[in-house]
Parts: sequence; C-alpha cells; structure tokens
Amino acid sequence: MTFLRQPTRAGVRDAADKIARILPPTPLYLREINGVKVAFKAESLQPIGAFKIRGAWHRLTALDDDARRRGVVAFSSGNHAQGVAWAARRLGIAATIVMPADAPPAKLAGTLALGAEVVRYDRASESREIIAARLAEARGATLVPSFDDPWIIEGQGSAGLEAAAQMAALGLGVPSRVAVPCGGGGLSAGIALALRDTAVTVVEPEGWDDMRRSLEESAIEPVGDNPPPTACDSLQTQRVSPLTFGVLSQRGATGVAVSEAETAAAQRWAAEQLRLVIEPGGAVALAAVLAGKVAAARGLLVILSGGNVDIDAYARAIG
Repeated sequence: MTFLRQPTRAGVRDAADKIARILPPTPLYLREINGVKVAFKAESLQPIGAFKIRGAWHRLTALDDDARRRGVVAFSSGNHAQGVAWAARRLGIAATIVMPADAPPAKLAGTLALGAEVVRYDRASESREIIAARLAEARGATLVPSFDDPWIIEGQGSAGLEAAAQMAALGLGVPSRVAVPCGGGGLSAGIALALRDTAVTVVEPEGWDDMRRSLEESAIEPVGDNPPPTACDSLQTQRVSPLTFGVLSQRGATGVAVSEAETAAAQRWAAEQLRLVIEPGGAVALAAVLAGKVAAARGLLVILSGGNVDIDAYARAIG
C-alpha cells in the first residue's frame, strides 16, 4: 500500500482535540502491583467498549463531503467495526463492514445495532482485505483500515495523550513505560507518537507475536503457518503494517508475548481489583505485568484496550 502521508505527533494532538469535543476521557485507575503504583487506562469503558472509536472518528471526520456521500468500507472482527459504525452513524455516512463468520456474537450484534451493513467471510479461506477493497472500489467508497492508516494511528494515539494528562494531574509525572495490546499496531504506534519520552512495550498472544519478532529482527515477520487458537480475536493479525512497524521500530519499542492462561488470569484480576470486564485481547498488557514479563515499575501505564466479551467464554475465563 502507498500511503499519502505519515502519521505525526501533531496529528495525534489534532485527533485528541476532536475526540475531546465529543467524548469524555476514559477513567484512569491506580492499583499497586508488587508494592508499586501502576496506572490503568480503561478504554473498555468507551461507548463501543474499545479504543477503536478514536481512530474511526479521526478518520471519518477527515473525509470531505463527497467522500462522506459515497460511504465507507471497513474490515474487522468487531471492535474497529463498531468504531466505524458509531462514527458513521453520528456523521450520517453509510458504513459497510466485512466481518469474519466466527466474529464474537456480541461484536456482530453491536455493529448491526449501530446501523452498519455487515458482509461475512470465512477467516480460513478468504481475504478480508481483498473483499473490502473490491467492495470499496465497486461502490466508490473510502476504505477505512483498522490500523494501516495514518489517521487511524493518530486517533488511537489520543489515548496516550489523555492518559499522560491524567497521570500528570495526579502528580505521577510522565509515564516511564507504557504496555499496550498489539494486533496490527495502530494503538501502540499512535501512543508511541504521542508519548515520545515514554518506553513502549507491545504485548501479543503467544503464536501471534509477529510485531515482537519483527521488532527483534528489524524487519517485518508475519505470523507463522498454523498459528495456535487464541481467545484474543481482536489481536489476530497475520502481518503488521510497514506504517505501524516503522513508527515502533524508530521509537525502539520492544515486545513480549503472553499465554492464554496468563490472559485469563489478567481478566480475573481486572474483575476482582478494578471491577472491570476486559476482553482477552484487551487484557494482554495487564497479563504481561502480572506475569512479570513487563516490570511493575514507577510510572508504568497499562492500556486496557477493550471489554467486548462473549459472556459464556468470559464466565469460563474468570470462573
């Protein structure tokens, strides 16, 4: 893909200003882990239950009137779908979302409830990118990727600026490190742009840790053949983007991977200690801290990126 421009910190600030006019800040919680006070940014409490509302709003508000009339197309397992659908409905834009046949029922229902048209596909045998690109071309619509887009990255980065302002107001200073769930890397790249004096650690499920391996090898490494099943549906990205990888690599970001058991333990901890419902993909950064893979140190910021759960699977995870 050829990008019209690169994401910038100025773009993150612009996105943060736009988002602050329509959405209140999500809460920042403080809890002690191993005797150290850690900050938790609860993006699970967004109106759609995930941070994706930020990038979608920044991207769709950047469209001119003609593009808005022609509509938008996106592909997502659920959180980006709901973010685009929410922004599109608020702006009066027709939205078509390409979703896998095995998308969590709650995320599918949420997307439909927001008025989007949903096109289903088989994750194992079909390419969502190809389907979405063909739909966009046929309809003259704008394709809105979930992470591979400068506006999307900038919008997601607003979570970092918001959290830093909240930490400063509490006398905690600048975050020393931020642990961020990572699928395609839009959220982590945006936060890396936003918090230029903060170390960045991306966290992925084991077997889906292509960003971690890419950062270690200084070259994009796709997910291997036959990756293991994971409850982290929102982080199942086969290959990261040169755009997100470039930002994170330039910032010297590092990565770690967590197991399914560690993720479930983090969901339980969030329920018990924060009274928050966090989906598996949204809990991986917390999982890394609880497992000791990211040190609980002064100034640590942990992003809880989403809370859209399948209730039965969630009950099993925390039971």
